[in-house]
Amino acid sequence: MSSEKCLRQKGVACPLESGHNRRENSVRSSADAARLRFGQVLVCVFLVSLIGCRPRLHYFPEGDVQTGIASWYGGEFHGRKTSSREIYDMHDLTAAHNTLPLGTLVVVTNLNNGKSVTVRINDRGPFVKNRAIDLSYAAAKAIDLVGPGTAPVRIEVLSKESPPPKFPAYSVQVGAFVSRENAEALKKNLEKTYAGVGISSFRTANQIYHRVRLKAATRYEAEELAGKLAVQGLTAIIFEEK
Repeated sequence: MSSEKCLRQKGVACPLESGHNRRENSVRSSADAARLRFGQVLVCVFLVSLIGCRPRLHYFPEGDVQTGIASWYGGEFHGRKTSSREIYDMHDLTAAHNTLPLGTLVVVTNLNNGKSVTVRINDRGPFVKNRAIDLSYAAAKAIDLVGPGTAPVRIEVLSKESPPPKFPAYSVQVGAFVSRENAEALKKNLEKTYAGVGISSFRTANQIYHRVRLKAATRYEAEELAGKLAVQGLTAIIFEEK
């Protein structure tokens, strides 16, 4: 009686498997294990390809498109100086972006309703993780973003209409801390891999912030640094230095 029939019949004692059956089962198990390992390798290769080959925004060339979550900022910042050293006017069609050159013109389309607005990048932000762009109040109102506060958007660079960057040097900010000790710890960690890491302190009306930044000689170098830091899970913000 075969082992399979024995298993289906209650109360019947099954004979031991023969050596041939054991060898056959062993070969089958080895083949199954090999197929499993091969499948795991394919999954790993696929995941690595996603990390290494994901679409990267080249920031300025015409036709570049980025998608992400947009938010907006208004009255609290109205009248304050922006990263471009302009005074923020919540009624102007402007926006904050962490990497696009200041002065860049972009079309922002609300993917929930198809409404679009053209804005000029004149500030840095958002400083909230997983946000792509911060719109002025006027820009947010134009695409019905004020009420919901956030929405998925498409950002299209208008390179022909945008002025070329005019800044001789750049830096990439990876953190801003109230605690000097925390800033020093991040600086020490980054210095294991990168050169030109420094801390600059910035005083507001109520607080002092210690900003950890990496120097970059060119726009391209700043973009490369920002990309590497992003892969490490750090939020990288490119600043133009006059």
